Amino acid sequence: MARGLMLNDADCGFCMRTARLVPRLGVDVDSSTVQAADLAALGVDPERAVVEMPYVHPDGRVDYGHRAFAAILRTGPAPWRLVGRLMTVWPVDPLARRAYHWVAANRARLPGGTPACELQR
Repeated sequence: MARGLMLNDADCGFCMRTARLVPRLGVDVDSSTVQAADLAALGVDPERAVVEMPYVHPDGRVDYGHRAFAAILRTGPAPWRLVGRLMTVWPVDPLARRAYHWVAANRARLPGGTPACELQR
């Protein structure tokens, strides 16, 4: 792949809304849905993919959750690249992880969220 691939959950309104907003940040990634992608060929864990957003790097590595979002930001212009780097270094990394998990757990209640966004526990 020449560009990284951001995958989002097509069944989640919040995820789809976020996927439409991310390109406005000037990032250099392609986008698809978990449901439309060949997850096995990409090396993406299908169960994890609907809980934590996956990002497939051009070299085939896969990040999930806050690290995926950080990697996506690092493909953008200077201010976003810096934010992406900061999200994965101590002491920000554990805070970013918690924030991402809170958003994921509450995505049904966030703007664009619907009951279909609710994660099964």
